[in-house]
Amino acid sequence: MQDRAGAYDPFGSGPFAVRTESFEARDETRGRLFPCELWRPDQAGDWPLIVFSHQSFGSRRAATFLTTHLASHGYLVGALDHSEVAAPEIAGNLDQIIASRVPDVEFLIECLLGNSPAADARRIGIVGHSFGGWTALALPESDERIVAVVAMAPGGASNPKPGIIPATLSFRWQHPPPTLYLVAQDDVFLPIAGMYELYERTPGAKQPGAKQMVILRRADHLHFLDNVEERHEQMRAMSFPPAAAWIPREMRPIGELSSGEEARRFARGLTLAHLDATVKAHPQARRLLHDDLAQTLAANAIDGYEHGAAGSGSR
Repeated sequence: MQDRAGAYDPFGSGPFAVRTESFEARDETRGRLFPCELWRPDQAGDWPLIVFSHQSFGSRRAATFLTTHLASHGYLVGALDHSEVAAPEIAGNLDQIIASRVPDVEFLIECLLGNSPAADARRIGIVGHSFGGWTALALPESDERIVAVVAMAPGGASNPKPGIIPATLSFRWQHPPPTLYLVAQDDVFLPIAGMYELYERTPGAKQPGAKQMVILRRADHLHFLDNVEERHEQMRAMSFPPAAAWIPREMRPIGELSSGEEARRFARGLTLAHLDATVKAHPQARRLLHDDLAQTLAANAIDGYEHGAAGSGSR
């Protein structure tokens, strides 16, 4: 999207009004009924398809600030309530929860391609947060149609903290899609060291622009969701099982962290730029991410930096 002066601007709202559709889809093979959501431009077109995958026991509507933003810029965005939510009978079975994640997304993709003539089957990407970030990184192993991945504070590191889902990643990608990591510097749940590990293991290191990690300073794990301030403080007040009792103790008060509005700008703008650069081959989006990133973050009042960039560091 270009602003009125002609400059590329992925941070502002797009030119399209957004229509939101709720529906249910039955997976006959697994006998599961999934509540689903679709955000779409309110205009006919051949739109790229983006799937959003939510955090464990979350909701398809966990990040509407982002799904709506992408749709306003010309994407079909689909999400479902994953199996641990839609199929309560597996809620206590960790192995089944992990095993269900990728099939859930593959089912949604087939459902949307089969029922939405506006979805472009040649341009499919995935965005996920937390366990949804793990899902986004696991999907390319089995689905070679994925042309772009955005993993926000993803799970999957080799040494998860107590009480965190111990899902692992093999990264056996036959055709590595360009991958953007958006992570929080002060993530209590999934610490930054694990993000570095996943980034280093991600395929595509020899290809320019194949992978990138951008870090938001003074941000915690919930900064990628709607209503950051409220969710964060609710989490700090919760009682956890003994294995996870450390979580609220380690979380800092939200007043000491970056604002929800800053986090939303960070996630909206960089996710869209990555999708525009990869799915739509937008040259200005590529330039923003790989040549002008530090300047762009500063111009949008975002206290962030690229992992590995000269002089980035933390403060």
